[in-house]
Amino acid sequence: MAETFEIRRSTPSSRFGTVLFAAVVVVLIAAPWWAGRANMRLLGEIYSFLALACLWNLLAGYTGLVSVGQQAWVGLGGYVLFAAAMFLGMHPIAAIVVAGLVAAALAVPIAPLLFRLQGAYFAIGTWVLAEVFRLSFAQVTSLGGGSGSSLPTSVITQMASSRELREMMVYWSGLALAAGTLIFVVLLLRSKTGLALTALRDSEIASDSLGIHASRTKLGVYVAVSSATAMVGAFIFLQKLRISPDAAFNVNDWTAYVIFIAVIGGIGTIEGPIIGTILFFLLRETLADLGTTYLMILGAVAIGIMLKAPKGVWGIFTEKTGITLVPIRRHVVYRGD
Repeated sequence: MAETFEIRRSTPSSRFGTVLFAAVVVVLIAAPWWAGRANMRLLGEIYSFLALACLWNLLAGYTGLVSVGQQAWVGLGGYVLFAAAMFLGMHPIAAIVVAGLVAAALAVPIAPLLFRLQGAYFAIGTWVLAEVFRLSFAQVTSLGGGSGSSLPTSVITQMASSRELREMMVYWSGLALAAGTLIFVVLLLRSKTGLALTALRDSEIASDSLGIHASRTKLGVYVAVSSATAMVGAFIFLQKLRISPDAAFNVNDWTAYVIFIAVIGGIGTIEGPIIGTILFFLLRETLADLGTTYLMILGAVAIGIMLKAPKGVWGIFTEKTGITLVPIRRHVVYRGD
């Protein structure tokens, strides 16, 4: 009899990762009952950066679109939330979804223009787009112009009857965005689109010969990432309760730090942004009092990782142990004769 083989995704370590993810989510859902107000706000920040890093990693690590202008969609999402809540009377949580829809609608015509640029020119183009957004919203006087605006008390109280319940709703929104982003990325990469992205990243010319439509695949991913990034941006400024052009479209906060997280964790992996987010916040909480020295240390860490471990911390761990916690890769298993 001929030898037979079976293709599997699941491994003991990936099954453990799935159980671990579910257990962590359950514990974090209950955070309002065991974490203080300051810790809940910190967790909200962690969820924001985790989601942004996962989305940037999907764009750059799997699609090959290195963007340095993701702050465009973060700021857009924040401003759409403020406009929908203040002028349309929309519930702020519902406005987060609307922010994603508006971003998707704008990304559809913008993406083909950006895709005309390649490599470094694409990266510069995304940054220029963010600057256009920033300058445009600075002219909108109804949203505070260049000085920005705060959410009115009437909008805040509309969310819930008590402060505690409002904080819980905002917190759970952030957790839902982070968990939802991770699940979306995993399911996408497990699909046929994920295989197409891997082929495009390795060789666009070779993938074209296999019948993969490069521009259509990249457009779909870019629109999805832009929409999800805008939703995260809406959550960020719902938590802050204030927005301004400089804060909303800040390249350091919403792109540089996100790239740092993806780089130190491991670009092109699901686990990388998670590890990178944990390391980033450990460094931030430990070294934030050092002022500009803190930024210098972050830069030194990033350079050291890129030189000594281009695949990031998780890449080193996987190479040495062979362990992966997310069931994406396909494994050929021998079944015998």
